[in-house]
Amino acid sequence: MKTEKLLELLNEMTLDEKIGQLVQVAGEVFLMDNVDTQTGPLKNLKLSNEMLYNVGSILNIVGCEKIRKVQEEYLSKNRLKIPLLFMADVINGYRTIFPIPIAQGCSWDIEVVRKCTRISIEEAGNAGANVNFSPMVDLVRDARWGRVMEAIGGEDPYLGKVYAKTMVEAYQGQDISKLGNAVACIKHFAGYGAVESGRDYNTVDMSQREFRQYYLPAYKEGIDNGAQMVMTSFNTINGVPATVNKWLLRDLLRKELGFKGIIISDYSAIEETINHGVSKDKKEAAYKAIMAGVDIDMMSNVYTNNLKELVEENKVPLKLVDEAVLRVLSLKNKLGLFENPYKNIDEQREKKILKSKENLEQARKLTSDTFVLLKNENQTLPLNQNSKIALIGPYTDNIAILGSWSMFSDKAKIQTLKEAFENKIGKENLFCAKGSQILEEKEINQILMAEGLEQIHTENEKEIEAKLLKQAIQVAKKADIIVLAIGEHYKQTGEACSRADIEISKIQQNLLKELKKLNKKIVAILFNGRPLVLNNIAKNVDALLEVWFPGTEGANAITDVIFGEVNPSGRLTMSFPQAVGQCPIYYNHYNTGRPHINNTRYVSRYQDIPTQSYYTFGYGLSYSNFEYSDIKISSKKMTKNTPITVKIKVKNNSTIPGKEVIQLYIQDLVGSVVRPTKELKDFKKVYFEAFQEKEITFQITQEMLKFWNENLEYKTENGEFKVFVGANSENTKEEIFEYEK
Repeated sequence: MKTEKLLELLNEMTLDEKIGQLVQVAGEVFLMDNVDTQTGPLKNLKLSNEMLYNVGSILNIVGCEKIRKVQEEYLSKNRLKIPLLFMADVINGYRTIFPIPIAQGCSWDIEVVRKCTRISIEEAGNAGANVNFSPMVDLVRDARWGRVMEAIGGEDPYLGKVYAKTMVEAYQGQDISKLGNAVACIKHFAGYGAVESGRDYNTVDMSQREFRQYYLPAYKEGIDNGAQMVMTSFNTINGVPATVNKWLLRDLLRKELGFKGIIISDYSAIEETINHGVSKDKKEAAYKAIMAGVDIDMMSNVYTNNLKELVEENKVPLKLVDEAVLRVLSLKNKLGLFENPYKNIDEQREKKILKSKENLEQARKLTSDTFVLLKNENQTLPLNQNSKIALIGPYTDNIAILGSWSMFSDKAKIQTLKEAFENKIGKENLFCAKGSQILEEKEINQILMAEGLEQIHTENEKEIEAKLLKQAIQVAKKADIIVLAIGEHYKQTGEACSRADIEISKIQQNLLKELKKLNKKIVAILFNGRPLVLNNIAKNVDALLEVWFPGTEGANAITDVIFGEVNPSGRLTMSFPQAVGQCPIYYNHYNTGRPHINNTRYVSRYQDIPTQSYYTFGYGLSYSNFEYSDIKISSKKMTKNTPITVKIKVKNNSTIPGKEVIQLYIQDLVGSVVRPTKELKDFKKVYFEAFQEKEITFQITQEMLKFWNENLEYKTENGEFKVFVGANSENTKEEIFEYEK
């Protein structure tokens, strides 16, 4: 449809019809046998039948059969036959579930992220989804925050930019109207990863320079690469909730960043500005949100029941409503829905794609690239397939390895670790025991109570735990080596899953403690959605493999790595703390006037623990042994038009081929404002044959040296810089050069 036709359609719409396009509801209301606005989901929304058939978009209804039914029902009663948009949360896979986003980021591999994203959206797109609420590119530095699991770039702005670009391109393709593509929605705008105390939905307060330097780049990269939608965040920015923040949405996002797509609120975020204390009622919330530039109100009745009155009272210009509606109509037009509202709906094709063996094979291969080997004392791993192995722990025979955003998954396709180990080494070599629950009953009941679910009550909980522990010890005595599968409960990580204690539960730690008494080698496999405090785990095991929540093919991928068919190559994108009291902790921190010096009192330090992280950003081991030497810089002087190169020799000094992530960091030694101790500026993931040596080359450009100065100007300053190249943010070789304009 040409722009002229869209404008004609807009002019034909009543004010109620226009407002309807700015409202999103849950699709389940259209799947009821009798839609009743007086009961059920519509009762709380106070949405009339008339307005229901004017709404512009639907949340989390997918599947060709359902979408066809909803679209047909809707169009039969919509006067102007304007099709619905179908939006969904496909965070790390649709039917085939891939590792959670933080795990994908730990691959340090653009192609891994691209393929995971592409397969996810091809499955969801062929199931009828038009818009996906991803990628989440919030910068996160605090492991207490539950949504760390969604943070593809972790604590680093450069990684965030790289992955934002990759994912937007993978979701949308060259043409979002093409089959299997969908609209990417950048979230959460903005600064959501900096919530105080790591507590979800909490306050964010930072300087604008900090915001621009670290938090803004990934959002901007996604927008610059064509993302068609941006979701607001729940938090405040400069004391104003993001969803009604006119500076954030109109001045920064629209004018400065040039975003022309749709701004959608997060779930009921407009209404929640009343709780923030900046809107006295829903009418004021609606006024502030539309004036700030929010186009779609997700899952509240704020726009539905208040915008019309605000326009009729001349408090909200009709022009603003029309602009928002035109953006919604334009997106539907870009997707080709006016010509064919059922364009992605083909039940036969959907079945074929969702049962694809190729997708499962890809998932298995991609998943193993996301694991991070944290410890491997005396080359405990890989294991010999002829060994007698005791597989113990609450994740031994457990399919809950997908993460908390896997609502559309096919659980029938998930293998457990037990099954994967049996397939790999045979039942005769494997002894299994649960060993313990993931959490004690009181701990899981806290989670269930918060969700309004029925709680568990076991009269003999202690007896059951003692029996599980006894069985584990008996099983372990039969084996040559113990493989311990432990971690967080999947309900402990994700939205609304902030934790003040980020250690493995005491009941699992006790299991490890008792197994340790047997004096056998122990390999721990860690399932979790955030960095954890691992001191007590790491010191009591011989090898530690971080597998996050690895998805549908997770168990198979784990056995591929454990038995050496795949050499682990993942690296951490977030620092693991020594203790929760260090949070937030991140590698690219500022120096202080009194930097930490050992055995010195009046410096920036803790009395009881080290200041550095337990596992640093960029850290990860391999079965190969990589050695770095001979760092060389092409010139000690650099100017705007003469970039310099850095070369370093890297050798795989082992018999095992593998991939190494070579990382480049830069430090501005003296600036007009305090600069970080180092910042990631580039990386390369390189494959090495046994004993192969390669010279790796990086180019340093002026753009890498820019920062936001004290006047909020994005510039490069003259002076000395230090360049670091190495295996992680702490283990590096370094050189110094000088920049002159």
